[in-house]
Amino acid sequence: MTESSTALQQVASDIKSWAGELGFQQCGITDTDLTLAESRLHAWLGNGYHGDMEYMSRHGVKRSRPGELEPGTLRVISVSMNYLPDKQEDLLALTQEPAQAFISRYALGRDYHKLLRKRLQQLADRITSAHGKFGYRVFVDSAPVLEKPIAEKAGLGWIGKHSNLISRNAGSWFFLGELYVDLPLPIDDPAEEHCGSCSECIDICPTQAIVEPFVVDARRCISYLTIELHEAIPLELRKQIGNRIYGCDDCQAVCPWNRFSQSTGEEDFLPRHELDKKTLLELFSWSEETFLKRTEGSAIRRIGYQRWQRNLAVALGNSSGGSEVISSLQRALADASLLVKEHIEWALSNLGSD
Repeated sequence: MTESSTALQQVASDIKSWAGELGFQQCGITDTDLTLAESRLHAWLGNGYHGDMEYMSRHGVKRSRPGELEPGTLRVISVSMNYLPDKQEDLLALTQEPAQAFISRYALGRDYHKLLRKRLQQLADRITSAHGKFGYRVFVDSAPVLEKPIAEKAGLGWIGKHSNLISRNAGSWFFLGELYVDLPLPIDDPAEEHCGSCSECIDICPTQAIVEPFVVDARRCISYLTIELHEAIPLELRKQIGNRIYGCDDCQAVCPWNRFSQSTGEEDFLPRHELDKKTLLELFSWSEETFLKRTEGSAIRRIGYQRWQRNLAVALGNSSGGSEVISSLQRALADASLLVKEHIEWALSNLGSD
């Protein structure tokens, strides 16, 4: 591929145009200097805020140095894709429905990894077809990549006080993906932070996981507790989980910038098996076979049946109770694993039925 300045400008322009045609709402290009993000990552890890996510430190500096993860990388193409099924849905109201199961909106549809990876590969193929062969590697939350700092430097948005990326034009309900390339493409201006004095995300967090602006202690975050944590959920945090059985969207739901968000146009991200309408009791009644069938192709499957039951037991313990809930929990005790049994017993105790 020719590397004249004019040619590279054209490549960058084409990339952004093609990204839009492939369904990405935003596309930006940045260099590989993540020095500031690296120092912040080390401080976060040093405080133990990553909890059991040892993979966050497993690869050393490769996470913050793209050229060491993928030798030859000169630029990173960062893209975003909206996933919110229904912009008009009142998510905070749903968390106040004790019988309803709340699942983070990103996980209601098909697993996003394959869709974004396929689209990024198509983008790489278009670049190759139009401008010649080049070195690249596709990433979609699948390797040690600092996707949010990269996206911030590429101009897609800024990292908010809740640690999610926020766009002035698109809010924060979107997935990110990256294309590491060996092309010295022109780079975009980084985004500026526009949170100002707003503290709504900090104030709303059920477990007060945002320990200071822009810093999240994952060990207290409901998304971590219901998805990443393999062991028992700490006793002192179970009541705050409420009816959230997979992730938590509260901090995004209150963000003023999400008035600019848009509902997704991707059918794959729309709710499957009516998971946005299920009750806790119905989901708790699923056998492992049913769980595996209904979560096929879903991000939810990654937690496995035992953690699924664990989360549901906690949520049922936070519900309004009643004879049906208590009976369902008691019936499940006989065949429950030790992990699930502990949480069922807690739920029964919390409902006043030991």
